[in-house]
Amino acid sequence: MGEKNSIDLDSDLCSIIGSRLLDAPRELVFAAFTDPRYLTQWWGPNGFTTTTHSFEFRPRGVWRFVMHGPDGRDYQNRITYEEIIPPERIVYRHGGGTDVEPVQFTQTLMFEALGRDRTRLTWHGRFPSAEERARVIKIYNADKGLSQTMARLVGYVATMASEKTT
Repeated sequence: MGEKNSIDLDSDLCSIIGSRLLDAPRELVFAAFTDPRYLTQWWGPNGFTTTTHSFEFRPRGVWRFVMHGPDGRDYQNRITYEEIIPPERIVYRHGGGTDVEPVQFTQTLMFEALGRDRTRLTWHGRFPSAEERARVIKIYNADKGLSQTMARLVGYVATMASEKTT
C-alpha cells in the first residue's frame, strides 16, 4: 500500500499541495481521471457522491458535476481542462460562473512514474490569493477534503488494478 497523504500548506500560502504514493502504474492512475464512470467512484471527500452532467476530457473541455454532501447539500462544480498530457499532467481551472460554488483555483496534477508499478501523484491547487485559500479551507475544509479524496483514489485504483489482472 502507498504512503499516507502529504498536505503542504506552508511552502506557498496561495496553494494547497497534496501528494500520495500509489502502488499502481502511472497509466492506470491517470486513467482514473479520464472517464466520469471512474470519477464518480472516488471523487470527493468521505461521504460525498458525484453526479456528472457533462464531461469532455480534452483541452478547453468542461466537466460539470454536482458533489452531494453527506448532509444533503449539493455543490455545483465546473472544471475546465486547460492542458492534458497523458499520462504525465492534467491542468484545469475550477469554478467560474454564478451557477457554481464560489471557489476558483487552478489545479495541476502531476503523475510521476517511480518504477515497479508505483506512481507519485501531486495535486497543486493555486488560489488567487492567500485570503481566498484560507477562506476555502475554513468554509469547505479543502485541505481535509483533498486528503480524503486522495485516499479514496487509492482504493479505487487498487480496484482497477485487480480488475485488470483478473
